[in-house]
Amino acid sequence: MAEKTWELSGQYMESCNCDYLCPCIYTNPQAPATHEHCYALMVYRVDRGRHGAVSLDGLKFALVIRSGRVMADGGWVFGVVVDESASEAQRKALTEIVSGTAGGPPQMIRDNLVKDFRGVEYRRIDFTAEGLSRLADIPGILSFEIEGVASRNRSGEPFYIDNTAHPANRRLALARSKKTEVQGFGLSLSLLGKGNNGHFAPFAWAA
Repeated sequence: MAEKTWELSGQYMESCNCDYLCPCIYTNPQAPATHEHCYALMVYRVDRGRHGAVSLDGLKFALVIRSGRVMADGGWVFGVVVDESASEAQRKALTEIVSGTAGGPPQMIRDNLVKDFRGVEYRRIDFTAEGLSRLADIPGILSFEIEGVASRNRSGEPFYIDNTAHPANRRLALARSKKTEVQGFGLSLSLLGKGNNGHFAPFAWAA
């Protein structure tokens, strides 16, 4: 087996503008989104990671996507944010991974679905997870707050959907958004109190 060039693992969270529950998730993603475009904002925290000898532990990144009604049709607008706290070597390594030039899920997205790549921004990325709540903030780019949809079995766990084709994880927690905003990469969206779709999960990527 070939040695892995890079590997990342940690936590991910997402909000999109579709009504809960987003039809993309359970249709692979063949069903039309709720609106004319799907805006998907995904923020990742790397708990353990490396690219070659460069450690990526503790860094964060984000993927900003706008698709048409059917995500599987491609033609996406795609932008990437990399943690501004990264060193020069870490920026180079993480940028190669998440912009889709180093294999793994980001390259699958870039090669098969993206029409308009709008580049990489280096910004502060705030990632807060407490209980069922998740909050992401990247000044000048995006902000969202989601809350896991709790099951009535009193476990303290959210509902999950399993065996999906999502790039972060096959098993996703279900959440609803209190706020979803994007104002970067030439995109503009602001939803407050709409209860639109969200997810969170561990993630693990390698190539």
